[in-house]
Amino acid sequence: MTKKRFTGAKLRKWFRIIHRDLSFFFSGVIIIYAVSGIMLNHRDSINPNYMVKLYSLQAEGTFPMVKEHVSKSIVIDMLKPIKEDKNYTKHYFPENDKLKVFLKGGSSLEVDMQSGKAFYESLKKRPIISQFNRLHYNPGKWWTLFSDIFAVSLIIITITGIFIIKGKEGILGRGGIELLAGIIVPILFMLLL
Repeated sequence: MTKKRFTGAKLRKWFRIIHRDLSFFFSGVIIIYAVSGIMLNHRDSINPNYMVKLYSLQAEGTFPMVKEHVSKSIVIDMLKPIKEDKNYTKHYFPENDKLKVFLKGGSSLEVDMQSGKAFYESLKKRPIISQFNRLHYNPGKWWTLFSDIFAVSLIIITITGIFIIKGKEGILGRGGIELLAGIIVPILFMLLL
């Protein structure tokens, strides 16, 4: 019986197989984390979970209106023109002449009770991207387990990728220089921030 030698070529063959299969399997998760990561990086200029639109309008009714005469039914009537009457949750007066109305889903209406001038803030969940962000925030223990497996797999994908190519294009040549540069960049940010 002869022993089979485990050569560098066989090792690189297995690295290619592992790298390829894990990359295919986790490609969807990589895209989800990349897209949500871009959105979360720019959350100071764009809301990553909601589309926010502000509208200035004139509330229907007779103004000025006295706070004590504003009932729930009057408020619901004010919401009809903006098609939010079914989404009423509650209202209050932060000031005597200002009415604030809260709507399901986070939208709101603010009305000046002297003039009827109103500001409507419409919040709508961003389709798909808000779900991506939810996964990025880690919604539960099963996703935590899957994310940990994904993180370990990224390490394996990286290590196998580093050693797939040999020679001057591999880790002992151009690949090694690129690897070193890729390590230095985050270290510089950690030191400078």
